Amino acid sequence: MSRQDVINVLNELRSLELAAIIQYMKHHYEAQGIESPAISKQFESAAMDEMKHAEALGERINYLGGEPTRHPAEILTGGDLRKMIADDLRIERHAINKYREYIELMFREQDHVSRRMLEGILEVEEKHEDMWITDLARQEAPAMA
Repeated sequence: MSRQDVINVLNELRSLELAAIIQYMKHHYEAQGIESPAISKQFESAAMDEMKHAEALGERINYLGGEPTRHPAEILTGGDLRKMIADDLRIERHAINKYREYIELMFREQDHVSRRMLEGILEVEEKHEDMWITDLARQEAPAMA
């Protein structure tokens, strides 16, 4: 694997992070409903985490001599609070799968710095996944009378 291949992989992950930032901030602004204040804060907090990930990936790409992408991956928008959470869970699961795949690739390529960075990001992505699973379960639970 060439240095450019590593840059391409990191840019693919960065595009996922950029999409997550936009999606989470959009959901933060649009969240409505009785549970929206708490969940809106979660959208905002997750966006901040994703900004840190995009920054770390950009710095690594720059260090390797590449140009960090400014183009986000697909952004999922629209719908009620439950759909927003489901969409956010969907993007987290996609990102988790990609991070796991590329961590293994970085291990094989012996790029230990990139691997450790990706492992740290993966840990946060898994926390986001758990948060959205918990929130979806709350949304689906029957209302207390």
